Amino acid sequence: MRILIIGGGGREHALAKALKRSKQAIELFAIGRNAGMQALCTMAPLALSDPPALVDYARTKAIDLVVIGPDEPLVCGLADVFRACHIPCFGPSKEAARLEGSKSFAKAFMQRHQIPTPSYQVFTDYREAVTYLQRCPVPVVVKADGLALGKGVVIAFDRETACEAVQQMMVNNQFGTSGQTVVIEEYVSGAEVSLLVFSDGNTAKPMVSAMDHKRAFDDDSGPNTGGMGVIAPNPWYTPEIAALCERTIIEPTLRGMRQEGHLFTGCLFFGLMLTQEGPVVIEYNCRFGDPEAEAVLSLLDSDLSDILLSCTNQTLHKVPVHFADDCACSIALASGGYPLAYEVGKQILIGPLSEGVDVLHAGTAFDEKGNLITSSGRVLHVVARSKTLNSAIEQAYCAVDSISFAGMQYRKDIGKKALLKERSDGTANLGTAQTRISQL
Repeated sequence: MRILIIGGGGREHALAKALKRSKQAIELFAIGRNAGMQALCTMAPLALSDPPALVDYARTKAIDLVVIGPDEPLVCGLADVFRACHIPCFGPSKEAARLEGSKSFAKAFMQRHQIPTPSYQVFTDYREAVTYLQRCPVPVVVKADGLALGKGVVIAFDRETACEAVQQMMVNNQFGTSGQTVVIEEYVSGAEVSLLVFSDGNTAKPMVSAMDHKRAFDDDSGPNTGGMGVIAPNPWYTPEIAALCERTIIEPTLRGMRQEGHLFTGCLFFGLMLTQEGPVVIEYNCRFGDPEAEAVLSLLDSDLSDILLSCTNQTLHKVPVHFADDCACSIALASGGYPLAYEVGKQILIGPLSEGVDVLHAGTAFDEKGNLITSSGRVLHVVARSKTLNSAIEQAYCAVDSISFAGMQYRKDIGKKALLKERSDGTANLGTAQTRISQL
């Protein structure tokens, strides 16, 4: 089976690794630049914004299945282009991808289908937005309507911060056209859960839950990033909560998309908040989360190629989807200064790794001398899988100690809250992991 992966980041490296575990004979191709993926895939440095060239490449290589990783090509309708050319493609249509491409569309969709989500207002006029902020309750959440690399959300605990966020988005064009419309949302609190779901439009099969760490620095401080680390499963996502979410959120979402004529096929990501009143949807994504995919896919025991293909032909109900009872911890290693200004071209050194640990490449390349160098903000994801969360965290941080590049930055508290949750529940002892994360 010949599979083409669109994208060259950490998520796509995780997909390639998982596909290579298939019992079938899999030949992988990928679009993008990623030094780690080169050992697994035939790489082609084509532009993701050039659909005709991508289709020509897929035809030339006799591709059996296309898997689209990043959000922007999906929102722009790349999956439709492949399907129109009779090339099976894992990924939602342009209309279905509006769940991620427009937060105002997603909020209105949830309202139409009685899917629990915080109350909100949408603004296209800066003055009207500021006027509303002068009288609405605070704190609030200010969101750029369109894609913003995971950075278009500001939690404002006072009116001054909220007004500044609106000005940055709507007047100063911080996120270009993505910020010309803003969503101002009610602030809610609770445990956050990342939930990825395989979907063929009719059947949904959830993956193991995860917990992302969005802020750049320890103790959830600093600016928002694309994600600095993940643990899976999420200890707050109990079987009881899972059953409730399937009934009130997952099934109504797929049903609503069907009713509106847009079958959702691909990976549907639910960003959930477990409030005191119950689970609510904070956001949808229309693809595998990054860095969630790095941790979650490491726990997948079923054949990923079978699952992806079944989603394209509405046979997911026939395919087993099983995850190990183990735990995973993924730690992002970023360039100094990320997510703001950062330098690239720094040589990367990776020492020996213990069993159960993997290093996925997110922003790497080879220089003219063959040295591995940094090429983006997030550079590597160190992923450890073990029987307990405590040992997975310990192994991941031990592996981080074996890696170095100039300016390397990473959070030292990935999984800290989850460990505290396990300890408070009496289900685990922090053990040696407490020496690997910030002082509790």
